[in-house]
Amino acid sequence: MKLKVLDGSFVPRKFYPRGAHFEPATDNPKCYIERIVIDEDPRNNLTSTGRHDRSEAYTIDVSEDGAALIKIASPLGGLHALETFAQLFLTHSSPSAGSYTPYAPLLIHDSPVFEHRGLNLDISRNWISPADVMRTIEAMGANKLNRLHIHASDAQSWPLEIPALPELALKGAYSPAQIWSTEDLEAIQLHGTYHGVQVFTEIDLPGHTTSIGNAYPSLVTAKDMPWSEYALEPPSGQLRLNSSEVPPFIQALLDDLLSRTSRHSSLFHLGGDELNMNAYRLDPTVRSSSHHILQPLVQAFIDLVISIATAHSLTVIMWEEMVLDWNLTLPHQDVIIQTWRGSDDDALGTILGKGYKTLFGSNAHWYLDCGYGYFVDPDPLNPDSPVRPPYLDYCSPYKNWRHMYAYDPVAGVPQSQRHLVVGGEVHLWGELTDSINLDDMLWPRVAAAAEVMWSAPGKKPDESTTRRLADMRERLVMRGIRAGVVQMEWCLRHQGGCRL
Repeated sequence: MKLKVLDGSFVPRKFYPRGAHFEPATDNPKCYIERIVIDEDPRNNLTSTGRHDRSEAYTIDVSEDGAALIKIASPLGGLHALETFAQLFLTHSSPSAGSYTPYAPLLIHDSPVFEHRGLNLDISRNWISPADVMRTIEAMGANKLNRLHIHASDAQSWPLEIPALPELALKGAYSPAQIWSTEDLEAIQLHGTYHGVQVFTEIDLPGHTTSIGNAYPSLVTAKDMPWSEYALEPPSGQLRLNSSEVPPFIQALLDDLLSRTSRHSSLFHLGGDELNMNAYRLDPTVRSSSHHILQPLVQAFIDLVISIATAHSLTVIMWEEMVLDWNLTLPHQDVIIQTWRGSDDDALGTILGKGYKTLFGSNAHWYLDCGYGYFVDPDPLNPDSPVRPPYLDYCSPYKNWRHMYAYDPVAGVPQSQRHLVVGGEVHLWGELTDSINLDDMLWPRVAAAAEVMWSAPGKKPDESTTRRLADMRERLVMRGIRAGVVQMEWCLRHQGGCRL
């Protein structure tokens, strides 16, 4: 009996010249699998290329007689093995022939280099529905990404239901129809588990919190002031740093959220980026923009958030500013510092030098929104408006998939510190992304980053990379992902014809 491994219709015609005969005979036993055995045993002797455990490692052994043996040490390895196994198969153009593999016999030993292989998805600036996120999780699983970082709140909106504080979403979301319920979030986390993707939330604190002020105005300072002075994006507003009302609010918020998310994730992201010091001149509990005065208040606030998260047995991730700009003292065992500004080299080096675990993902390489232009309009009353041709955004140019694939974040990291590099994330900020263009903004570029995080950075893209990524793109399209084009079809049909 022939096994239909992939329920799709990927006949790879566009990878061959017109009229080429590329399919096997339907009775060729080497191309069809007759039986599969999956051996799950924690004691399986699986090779791991990374510095963490072997839970994601697997082997696939396909013999000439159509027998397949998959060895894994855990269900996570099984998910990855079955994804790879499915991607070995193509659909025969003969309707009765089913799926075949042109690669047998074969032996694959595979495991990831980095433990944390993530996507950061902003759902707060434009509406991204739970269904969109579930579809994204399925594509992530196909590319062996294992962390989905949901940037769940920002100045512009609060789309997350918090039952202990119901006014947050009711007054902070764009509309009642643009709120994720508690059931939505749990369903997304469960869907992630089924696809090998751990889903965790970021509540950006203490900056980027204007939306809290829609429900709790006494907690926020500089709300709706001229944003060019009091924020990096409109609307302005940040949590007050020395108010007696803020700690119990944070306690109630995080106890509600983290008691639910910690059932499915070991991580929580507290944000900590882009804190505007000018806003605290207007804070009646501070009345100063002095770094010397603000630093101990920021330290106390972050200490509070970490203590709540660790009480829920969570590891805390935060943006690099808390170490690099605010020089906070943090518990090394409980935190991961996420870098994002510039080339990564200086940030990674400084943070690793302090002994912290880190995530990479530079805006010079892995920011998917770069090159699409600003959300800012020119002010007709301002003759010196910085919004002028060619209307570039701050992180232009566009990061194409080759640029993303060539990114080597650990090139300057000494071997003695590489064990602290937990992994990385590719980022999609949502100013110019919503449900309609989400897939094209993500794919296939995220797939290029996924390969870097799985199989080691430092490789340059070549034609084999192009064809491999184009194959993945076709498989994503079959799964309902509206992924962008990797390569012109003529180049795919004429291998070697587009080299220069």
